[in-house]
Order: sequence, then C-alpha cells, then structure tokens
Amino acid sequence: MLWTVVNERDGIGDETPPDYLTSVKDGGFYGWPYCYWGQTVDARVPQDAAMVARAIQPDYALGGHTASLGLCWLPAGTLPGFQEGMAIGQHGSWNRSTLSGYRVIFVPFANGKPSGPPRDILWGFLSPDEKYSYGRPVGVTLAPGGGILVADDVGDVIWRVTG
Repeated sequence: MLWTVVNERDGIGDETPPDYLTSVKDGGFYGWPYCYWGQTVDARVPQDAAMVARAIQPDYALGGHTASLGLCWLPAGTLPGFQEGMAIGQHGSWNRSTLSGYRVIFVPFANGKPSGPPRDILWGFLSPDEKYSYGRPVGVTLAPGGGILVADDVGDVIWRVTG
C-alpha cells in the first residue's frame, strides 16, 4: 500500500484543517479544493456537491500546519523501543499563533493502519521561547547499518538517529 503525508490549506485556523497521513487509493479524491478532512466544506471556494460527496476522509491527523513533508516506513527494531510504523519529518508551521511541528515523529501501525498517538523521535529545533527555530527537519530515510537519517534544510545538516 502507498502512503503519503499532505499539507492542508491555510487561513482557517491554527488547528483547522489538520495536515495528515493517509493511504492512497486508486482514483481516490481527497477534497481539494472543495473540502477537507473528508467532506468538511471550505466555504471560501465555489462548490461542487458531487465532488464533495466523493471525498475520502484521510487516515490519520498530524495537527494543524505541522508541514509534515518527509515520510519513511520504519520496520520494527529500526530504533530501540519502536515497533513498526512511519517516521515523519515535520518541517514546522509559519502561519499560526504558536509554532507546531519542527520535529520528527513516529506513528505506530498495527494491522497495516495507524494505531495510536505519535511519539517524538527527534526534537529540540525550537528556541526555548518558541519564537524561532534552530532547524527544520524535512527528509527522513533509513540509514545504512541501522537507524534513520534526517535532512534539516535550515540547520544545513543531516542528522543520524540511532539507538
């Protein structure tokens, strides 16, 4: 199954709509531009009721404006204490009252689907007052020999996370 992360639209609120992780269904329609998070209508755009009725609700909310960009499947045992699931690089928000994202999270899976709250893998990219960032994680991939590699396009570094 193919999975993706999606950055949703801006201008509705700090948490609305959430960015998301979802499976990609052949021929699936996920709402743009008419609606979000399933069939929640975006009243700011002209509507097409037939398209709204076709919209699929995503599998897993990642929070508003986290800018979840990087995505990598983590087999069980890749990092100590982590079962199988997705590692997601959250580049971070720029347009909300308090910053969100700026970390790498893990979403556990069971029976081929997301199954529980996210856990932090890599964090500490925000200043103590949370007004600016030291880095913005984006790309995530398995590292040769174990662990993961994380591209940070503000810190201009590749982080290696191991156990």
